Amino acid sequence: MVWITQSRTGEHVNAYGVWDLLSNMGKMTVLPLCFLFCTNLLDLAVGYLTVTIEPLPPVVVGETVTLKCNFKTDGRLREIVWYRVTEGGTIKQKIFTYDAMFNTNYSHMEDYRRREDLVYQSTVRLPEVRISDNGPYECHVGIYDRATREKVVLASGNVFLTVMSPPNNITVVAENTPAPFSRYQAQNFTLVCNAKGGKPAPTVYFKRDGELIEVISYTLPGDEGGGGGSAAVRGARPLISRDLDDTKLQKSLSLLGPDGRPGRLYTESPKPRGGGGGTGTGTGTGTGGGGFTPGQQPLGHEPSPATEVIPETVVNREFPRWVQSTDPLYFFSSAHVPQSDGSVMVQAKLTWTLNPQVDNDALFSCEVKHPALSMPMQTEVILAAPKGPKLLMTPTRAKVGDTVRITVQGFQNEVFPEPLYTWTRVGGRLLDGSSERDGKELILERVPAELNGSMYRCTAQNPLGSTDTHTRLIVFENPAMQSTVDNINAAPRVGVIGLTWIILTFTVTVEMT
Repeated sequence: MVWITQSRTGEHVNAYGVWDLLSNMGKMTVLPLCFLFCTNLLDLAVGYLTVTIEPLPPVVVGETVTLKCNFKTDGRLREIVWYRVTEGGTIKQKIFTYDAMFNTNYSHMEDYRRREDLVYQSTVRLPEVRISDNGPYECHVGIYDRATREKVVLASGNVFLTVMSPPNNITVVAENTPAPFSRYQAQNFTLVCNAKGGKPAPTVYFKRDGELIEVISYTLPGDEGGGGGSAAVRGARPLISRDLDDTKLQKSLSLLGPDGRPGRLYTESPKPRGGGGGTGTGTGTGTGGGGFTPGQQPLGHEPSPATEVIPETVVNREFPRWVQSTDPLYFFSSAHVPQSDGSVMVQAKLTWTLNPQVDNDALFSCEVKHPALSMPMQTEVILAAPKGPKLLMTPTRAKVGDTVRITVQGFQNEVFPEPLYTWTRVGGRLLDGSSERDGKELILERVPAELNGSMYRCTAQNPLGSTDTHTRLIVFENPAMQSTVDNINAAPRVGVIGLTWIILTFTVTVEMT
C-alpha cells in the first residue's frame, strides 16, 4: 500500500482516500497530488537510509572505546566501512570493513598495528587507545538501489574521538645552576617546573610549605596567548630590583680580600700537630690556626696510615641587612611546548629575590591539575645550602708518580640547587699551574714528591650558602721508581769496574809473556 504524507505531521492517507483528501483540503489540485504520488513511488523504489553516531565523551589513554554506527534502512545492506580522518580531513584511512554480501569483516591495518575488533557489524572497539587515536572517525553505510539492484546508495556519519593523557613526568629544577653564593648582592632565583606528557595542557602552580603562593603573572616575550614554543621559553625574566643602601653596600665590599674575592672566615693553615701523618685524606669542621709549610714533615716521624683530622670547614652565614625581605614578590610565567606525540609540555617558572636566611630549608612544591587525574600530581624540593662535604681520595696511599683523584662523595644533607665546586691549593697553584679548577673531581696526574704534605681546598656553594673542606696530600716513596733510579746510577759504576778488570787482565798477560 502506498502512503502519502499530509502537510500536518503524523497524518497519513492511502491511495484510495485521495478524493477524500481533495475534498478536505479544498485548494489542492490534481498536479500537486500527482507529484506527491510519484514521490512516494520513487521513495518506495529507492528506499531510505539514515546514519547517526552518538557523540563520545573524552577518554583517557589506555581505556577501551566503542565506536557504534546506527543506521536505518528499508533496503538491502551492502557494506559498512569505518574511516579514520587525518591531515585536517584531506586523508581518509580505511580501518575496518563489514561485507554484508559474504558476511565477512576484515581490518585494513597492518598486522602489527591491528587493534580493531568488529563487535556487531557496525560497531568497532578500540582497546587501549593512544594519543595518536585522537581525531575524527566516519562510518559509511551502503545499500543496494531497489530500482537497478546494481547501484549502491551511500550515507555516512562522523564522530570525534578526544583522547586525554595525564602528565607522566614532573620535575623541578633551578634555573641557571650551578651558581655561586654571594653575601654582597641580592640575587634573583628561579624554580622551573616541567610537566610532560599531558593532553590537553595541564594547570601548573606552586606552593611553599604547603600553602599556595600568591604570584604576579607575566608573559614571556613571544608567548602571547599562553602558547609559544622553545623560543618563548628562553625569554628573559623580569629583573627584581631593590633599593640598596650605599653605605651598607660599601661596608660589605670592604670585606673583600685583596684579590677581589670574599674574605674567608678561617685561617689558611691548621694547628701544629705533635706528630703523625696520614694516608692522604682528612676532613673536619670548625676553625683552626697555626703554621704549616706545604711539603714539610715533622722530623723523626714517618707518615702513618691513620686518618688525619683537619678542622677547616666553615659555612658562610653572614648577610647584609638590605638583603632581608620577609615578604618577597613572586613572579610566575608558563609556556606550552607541543611534543611530537601530540602531548604538550608545560614549563612554569617562579622567580623571586632569594633570602638565604629565610629561604634555607624552605619546602617548595609544584602541583599539576589535569582532567584525566582524580587528584593533583606533585613533586617537591627543599632549598638547602651545602654542609659537611665528604671527600674521597684515590688511591688511599698515593706514591710518587701516581695519578691522584680527589672527589666529592656527598654531603651531610640533601643539597638543592646543585652546588658549584671550586678547587684550590692552599699557599700555591695547582699542579697544572692554574689557580683554581671547577668540577666535582680534582685530578692530579703523576704527582711529584714535592707535593707531599700540600693541602687542597674544595669550596662547595649554591645561592643559599657555601662551605669549605680541606684535605692534605701525603705522597709516599715509590719502590719501583727508586729501583729504576738506582739501576741508572749503578750503570756507570759497573762500566768502570768492567774496564778496570779488562786492563788488569791485559797487563798480567803481557808480563807473563
